[in-house]
Amino acid sequence: MTTRRQMRLVAYSKTGPTARHMGGWRHPESTLDDFLTPARYAQYARTLEDAKFDGCFFADLIGIYDIYGGSFETYVRNGGQISYLDPMVVLPVMAAATTHLGLGITLSSTFHNPYHLARWLLSLDVLSGGRAAWNVVTSAADLEAKNVGGTLPPREERYDRADEVLEACFALWDSWDADAFVFDKENGVFADPDKVHYVDYEGRWVKTRGPLPTPRSPQGRPVIMQAGSSDRGRDFAGRWAEAIFTDQRNLGAMQEFYTDIKTRMSTFGRSPDDCVILQASTFVLGETESIARERAAYLKSLVKPETWAARISGSIGADVNKLTDTKSMAELQGNQGIRGAEDRLTQAVAEKGITLAQAVTADKDDEIVGTPAQVADHLQHIFESGGCDGFIVAPTYFPGMIEQFCRSVVPELQRRGLFRKEYTGRTLRENLLGKAMN
Repeated sequence: MTTRRQMRLVAYSKTGPTARHMGGWRHPESTLDDFLTPARYAQYARTLEDAKFDGCFFADLIGIYDIYGGSFETYVRNGGQISYLDPMVVLPVMAAATTHLGLGITLSSTFHNPYHLARWLLSLDVLSGGRAAWNVVTSAADLEAKNVGGTLPPREERYDRADEVLEACFALWDSWDADAFVFDKENGVFADPDKVHYVDYEGRWVKTRGPLPTPRSPQGRPVIMQAGSSDRGRDFAGRWAEAIFTDQRNLGAMQEFYTDIKTRMSTFGRSPDDCVILQASTFVLGETESIARERAAYLKSLVKPETWAARISGSIGADVNKLTDTKSMAELQGNQGIRGAEDRLTQAVAEKGITLAQAVTADKDDEIVGTPAQVADHLQHIFESGGCDGFIVAPTYFPGMIEQFCRSVVPELQRRGLFRKEYTGRTLRENLLGKAMN
């Protein structure tokens, strides 16, 4: 008897009152008095673990977007997606409140050195019992470079550096053997020095001697997440990623991306099963379809046009008020911009026969709207059509939307045999990929 393939679910998170929906914080049921408190994140983690989510990850930026109008005014005044707290401080709170939930953080390979990255992430992995994940980003905004006193390198160069950073981190994570600790009180031997190793990694961009002072974690090393959509980014994912966060507009684009990534993995000697591809999804639920659509329309009304414009400007690395066509976008961007955000706009232009300026507004209409059964139908269709291995669940408002999804959509997926009812692994990698580290 064959076991039915099951989807994966990971929650998209921000350390603030809104995640992907720019007006969610204005919803009457959205809580605003707790997003700077530990209790919010502990309860959030428990909600996700009760629903058997694989994990959650926090998007992050080294600063506040100021591309739209050359200022952060719109983001601050209108409640843009700002990471008010460093996720690295929040995740241990969530780890203490749970025992199975995976815990991911976004960290830049461009503006952090590999030794610090390796130690931060492995410490979290050890403390959480093997539940850490690193969403590797190469950074895409000049503001981030300015905040650390540097300059934003060309895109290809950023990925070349990222390859070296990952190589160095992997070497550092292997600098302790699994059985290095002895704990022999009688003979006074705490650990075996022969099982701790220098790394002596040196590349063009980074170098580190090692070893780490942090021992091996229960899952060996953190799970590697990634979200690059450019050709170079896809190669990077094919080599390193164990979970990919993608945001394609339609099923055809999802299938193309899915097939392309799995094919690229084979060129790096990896099995397609070594990585899950997760499609970003936002939901509006209702007892009936008409109620859900009314709720979606209401949520849409909460988004101020300039706030949405500021978000898109930050994502593509160009002020949308200055856009005329794709040529002008490239000129405005320079080295900036997230390729996935660009792809969504160009897909909308081709799909709907609209201008680039119109696509900026049209991109707002991307929620999956309906009853729990209808939403489950939609997810099942994408999943079984080869569009993805699961979904990144992004809340519209907090905590209501994520609680609704966990109480209604997850049980429907479980009834259909599409999602787990219990965790089967002890680490994030085991739950996400169904196996331990190679």
